[in-house]
Amino acid sequence: MYKGSCLCSTVKYEVRGELGKAIYCHCSRCRKATATAFSTNASVVASDFVIIEGEAALKAFNSSPGVHRFFCSNCGSAIISRRDTMPDVVRLRLGTLDTPLPTSPTAHYFVASKAEWYEIHDELPQFA
Repeated sequence: MYKGSCLCSTVKYEVRGELGKAIYCHCSRCRKATATAFSTNASVVASDFVIIEGEAALKAFNSSPGVHRFFCSNCGSAIISRRDTMPDVVRLRLGTLDTPLPTSPTAHYFVASKAEWYEIHDELPQFA
């Protein structure tokens, strides 16, 4: 099991199952949502993701049709995103984990739209 929380600790969650492969996402929406060069995410079975505290503080923003990004309304921490086309999966923002990540990220995605000021300096696979 994995535990996590937002910056102000209002929203607390557990992942009661396995994490999917961790990846770096360089798409413009993830960059804007996290205010960083990329987001580090892993897929999680939606039923394994459980809010244990602060559910009322969790708000959603529909960043594009069918894509919902959930964040703490107190501190702004991005927690998960969901797609209407994949109702059984959430994408967890790994920076909110309080327990150690068992493996390192495996790849960079959407590098064709990465921040022009950021250079990738590892040997992980890159996908446009």
